[in-house]
Amino acid sequence: MNMIEITDLHKAFGGQPVLRGVQLAVARGQMLVVLGRSGSGKSVLLKCLVGLIAPDRGSIKIDGEEVVGLPAGRLNALRRRIGYVFQNAALYDSMTVEENLAFHLDRQAALPAAERRRIVLEKLRFVGMAEAWNKYPAELSGGMQKRVGLARALVLSPEIVLYDEPITGLDPMTAAEIDELAIRLNRETGVTSIAITHSLESARRTADVIAVLSEGRIVASGTFRELRDCAHPFVQQYFAHALTG
Repeated sequence: MNMIEITDLHKAFGGQPVLRGVQLAVARGQMLVVLGRSGSGKSVLLKCLVGLIAPDRGSIKIDGEEVVGLPAGRLNALRRRIGYVFQNAALYDSMTVEENLAFHLDRQAALPAAERRRIVLEKLRFVGMAEAWNKYPAELSGGMQKRVGLARALVLSPEIVLYDEPITGLDPMTAAEIDELAIRLNRETGVTSIAITHSLESARRTADVIAVLSEGRIVASGTFRELRDCAHPFVQQYFAHALTG
């Protein structure tokens, strides 16, 4: 069974279509990267997945359970199985790194202080940020904030991790480091992941499968090599600009 199945998903805002019948399937343990231009609806797709935006029609199934129209209680339970890595890390400026992770954990689970701290430090060690536990976000570089954002998404040991433009604003070396963390996470824990990006290089590094979103539809999917040889005009144009740009 696929971990995630999206069928005929539609969403419009103010009469303007954004998603026009998206079809996607993600196998358990797979890393799928959705590639597309800025403003193509990639973030809307992720928000529909976690129930932050209700689609106009279509189906989203996670581990066989329909997400669309799910009652609030069931939706909240489902969200505890999903880690969401925000584009801008979305850390609370008034909290230390440890407090940012602990706050997220406390919202979902009542744990003894010692157990809570153990989990927080374990996730910070995974992303290489354990030494920064007492620092505030303003004291961290953009890349370090992204690492902390990933650690926070992992505190509930999710089965699914969603990445919203995880390397935006990073230099090439730091971007590669963040990508390597995502690869390592899938390899070591078996999580199912969806990342959205406009970076072909990031998609090449991380994806088991790449899906190309254009004008609200998935126009092609496959491995990097398969898409590089794809005959679809938009895919050819995207690869040509990205590989020569």
